[in-house]
Amino acid sequence: MKKLVVATRNKGKVNEILRYLEGAAFGQSFSAVLSLDDVGLDLDLDAIENGTTFEENATKKAVAVQDILGDDYIVLADDSGLSIDALNGEPGVNSANFMGRDTLYPVRFEAILSQLTGDNRSARFVCVMAVADEEGVTLFRGEMEGEIAYQPAGYDGFGYDPIFYLPDYGKTSAELTMEQKNAISHRGKALKAVIEGWLNEPN
Repeated sequence: MKKLVVATRNKGKVNEILRYLEGAAFGQSFSAVLSLDDVGLDLDLDAIENGTTFEENATKKAVAVQDILGDDYIVLADDSGLSIDALNGEPGVNSANFMGRDTLYPVRFEAILSQLTGDNRSARFVCVMAVADEEGVTLFRGEMEGEIAYQPAGYDGFGYDPIFYLPDYGKTSAELTMEQKNAISHRGKALKAVIEGWLNEPN
């Protein structure tokens, strides 16, 4: 039985993915579900994540990790970001590097909010997941539609969650419980697609 490696060092992302996988009994098909730190892989993912699309970045990361670890491992990598319509889709694929990798998110929030002067605040979180094994790479995509809030709210989640407002809930993504977020999030939808479209197929 193979091991599944989630190709990220983002602790918030690792926890969110692992909780979802455990809830879906996804991990039962593997001898272990591991992070990059668990396998001791010192790989600069930031250097690899230089593509122009979410699909390209997810594929690059999954393939790079799987090539190193070998056929005993299946690698799940994702690339995700916030796409704002009024800003021509920005920050998009550059979400993690927007204003510099080390820039604090409250500073980023202020910069984004200052640019949204009209009524159009529609936005979406996008997540593309790549599953890499000895057969190649399979891609899955999930999106969560919402709006940019007028001010940050909430302390759960990570990244841009405090400024991503969900009208149906009357809350930002950072104000949702983990269970609520997993049920509707871009990452949850992509993981659901992985489970339904890849795990249930013969491998």
